[in-house]
Amino acid sequence: MASIPARYEEKLEAFGRLLTIMDELREKCPWDRKQTLQSLRVLTIEETYELADAILDNSLPDVKEEIGDLMLHMVFYAKIAEEKQAFDIADSLHDLCDKLVKRHPHIYGDLEVKDEEEVKKNWEQIKLAEGKRSVLQGVPKSLPAMVKALRMQEKTAQVGFEWETTDQVWEKVQEEMEEFEQTIGKVDKQSEREEEFGDLLFSLINYARFLKIDPETALERVNKKFKRRFEYIEEKADRDLKEMSLEEMDLLWNKAKAEFKKD
Repeated sequence: MASIPARYEEKLEAFGRLLTIMDELREKCPWDRKQTLQSLRVLTIEETYELADAILDNSLPDVKEEIGDLMLHMVFYAKIAEEKQAFDIADSLHDLCDKLVKRHPHIYGDLEVKDEEEVKKNWEQIKLAEGKRSVLQGVPKSLPAMVKALRMQEKTAQVGFEWETTDQVWEKVQEEMEEFEQTIGKVDKQSEREEEFGDLLFSLINYARFLKIDPETALERVNKKFKRRFEYIEEKADRDLKEMSLEEMDLLWNKAKAEFKKD
């Protein structure tokens, strides 16, 4: 058997240290001892978004910290499951490794692929062969709607449910826009208007996908840009914003745009 590289030894030692600390906290700390799978769930979601923020800010020190925080949560869940005699962290990791080997036959088998798209298609086909009832089965129900729409489009595309050209997708966007516009100004059309607006958003997300744009990231960058510019208005305003006209606030907005040119 080949010797383990020194850096691997260090990584294994660090992971073992975390497991030891988790055991100690679960035994000795009142807060850690009290936690359940359900009580940790919301905290894990929060930590995930903190990691997402760090990635969007391109802050590697923060990414490092948030990876650690999330790793703690994963070990925490496994510890609770171990106490219930359901599984432990080794079971989870072995299952993951087995799955990765099985779903990468172009690495661990004799299958040949020519590009990333073939890899993704093979991945979905293997999942179906494993007994998945639908290519959409693995999309979490609690995903944010925009992310969920993108993931569903990506997955159905892998089995051929896909427009052939970007122009066709843009035509669909225009079609949905026209249908949405037909509901505007009609008091009795609120539910229909909401549905048509949803169709329009879904088609725009699909168009973004064809242009290799992540719509969630794009929107969040705009959110951050809007926040920075509006906070500039609040900082530079010489009186309460409620006392200012839109034109006065717009003047400060344009100054913010000039100051934050990267926006």
